[in-house]
Amino acid sequence: MREDGSIGWEITLPVQAGQRVRLEKIVAIYNSRDRAISKSLDEARLQAAHASDFETLLTNHRRSWRHLWQRCGLTLQTAGTRIPQVLNLHIFHLLQTVSVHAIDLDAGIPPRGLHGEAYRGLIMWDELFVFPFLNLRIPDLTRALLKYRYRRLPQARIAAAAAGFAGAMFPWQSGSNGREEAQTLHLNPQSGHWIRDSTQLQRHINIAVAYNVWLYYQVTGDLHFMSFYGAEIILEISRFWASLARFDSSLNRYEITGVMGPDEFHTGYADAEESGLANNAYTNVMVAWLFCRALEVLELLPAERRQATCENLGLSDRELQRWEDISRRMRIVFHDDGIISQFEGYDRLEEFDWQHYRRKYSDIHRLDRILEAEGDSPNRYKLSKQADVLMLFYLLSADELRQLFHRLGYPFARDTIPRNIDYYLQRTSHGSTLSRVVHAWVLARSKRRESWHLFEEALKSDISDLQGGTTHEGIHLGAIAGTVDLMQRFYTGLETRQETLRFNPALPRRGAADDVQHPLSPSLAQGNRGKGQDQRVQSERKSGAYQSRHCGRLPRTSSGRTHRAGAEALNFVASAEQSQIEALNRASLPVRRLWR
Repeated sequence: MREDGSIGWEITLPVQAGQRVRLEKIVAIYNSRDRAISKSLDEARLQAAHASDFETLLTNHRRSWRHLWQRCGLTLQTAGTRIPQVLNLHIFHLLQTVSVHAIDLDAGIPPRGLHGEAYRGLIMWDELFVFPFLNLRIPDLTRALLKYRYRRLPQARIAAAAAGFAGAMFPWQSGSNGREEAQTLHLNPQSGHWIRDSTQLQRHINIAVAYNVWLYYQVTGDLHFMSFYGAEIILEISRFWASLARFDSSLNRYEITGVMGPDEFHTGYADAEESGLANNAYTNVMVAWLFCRALEVLELLPAERRQATCENLGLSDRELQRWEDISRRMRIVFHDDGIISQFEGYDRLEEFDWQHYRRKYSDIHRLDRILEAEGDSPNRYKLSKQADVLMLFYLLSADELRQLFHRLGYPFARDTIPRNIDYYLQRTSHGSTLSRVVHAWVLARSKRRESWHLFEEALKSDISDLQGGTTHEGIHLGAIAGTVDLMQRFYTGLETRQETLRFNPALPRRGAADDVQHPLSPSLAQGNRGKGQDQRVQSERKSGAYQSRHCGRLPRTSSGRTHRAGAEALNFVASAEQSQIEALNRASLPVRRLWR
């Protein structure tokens, strides 16, 4: 029956008093993009007609979730149950949005999940915080989601050319075909004013896309993906940044201008007509890192694929030499004897009166809106919405940064990281749900109590609607994934780099999290994907364990060794035919070369 724009089903049946009636409604949904169908309506009718009864479907549903939980669940021993519950709720939301069913689809990762209309379903940089979880649990899903970006390379090339650049320029807010959909005007609900929106200048989205490709390869060793998809993404993004960089002969350095960093409060210089900043530190350092990776990618490709890729893209030796040069002479600006300037001119900004504004307003997360309503601008002050410079310490290890700064000819002292963390943390409003995730991460080594406090606050982002009214527009998927990854990788000290699985636990104060257990993807520990190694990481306060259990025939030998990593002992238990454990300044365990 159809009535007032609705569709219903009227059922008439004889019943007697006290008789129970059970109705089962089975629905099948198809669309024209589904594979192996003729017409979506015909297929829906066919599958609904042949569907099992409700009890059978429910049993299958429960079994599927049990299998997912065996692969993705996290066991955490704490003083209470609240934190493990919230973390596993976050994993549940993640698996709803980035479902294994998306492996065969052309799907991206919307920043507010499938739960609301915020950002209109556009694809942004939140995948940077989601992929680390998927890489270690369901890497095939990461692979599929990265191919979503690969399919939009043609549009990214068009966008770069239209802006006067080479290579590929991915948009800050990506529409269905990869076009830029970032708004140019933004309504400030605090003042009722429509103001200019320059967020499309966040070109660092391209760094995130390339970083995601590289991290996926570091975890999986998927050379096939790198050869046919990933390399092209990294190389074309490198081309874009090379065309954006300009050489200043007076400084003997390359510079990048007209961009915004992750902070978002600073859109330009206070007295400038045009938006954009010069030499954003996060952008410049990560671009130098990117060129190193691009050159490394060409080295690791099989000779045939390297030749084909270079010929298809028209890469010349001169172009590669320029990348090498930029990777050694990119400019980084400093102030106050070792503080990395968020951008050139940051040191000339005014200090912000945080105490005054905390007294004046109950909530100062969105200082950009508050200041605009007062006729002022955050472009005048040393303040941040979220981590900007500190994103460097989130994405790269201290060893990687030290090597990179040395390559660029800049000092990187032992106190560079803690000094910069202290400096910028006290100048951050946490106006984004991602902010507390990043700050919890970078503080975990030096100030574990503060790190754990920020972690607990990040857990409240959606379950307590921490920003006061944004959760009804959709969950914050990046923050949700970030909290899980904090427990999965950082507090357990798990790192994948240079074909090595490294452990350096940083568990918080006693009683907060004394025991963390989680599974790893069966394809993590060997170059030949899918041989079926079940693996699990367990980090305790005094020790950590890495276990691998062969699902088929038993291996001929088993080994268990203990190494010291700082003050904490790590016990590696590996069932393997050949075990090699490399003791660096931190305990480390080869990933793909451990099993032959």
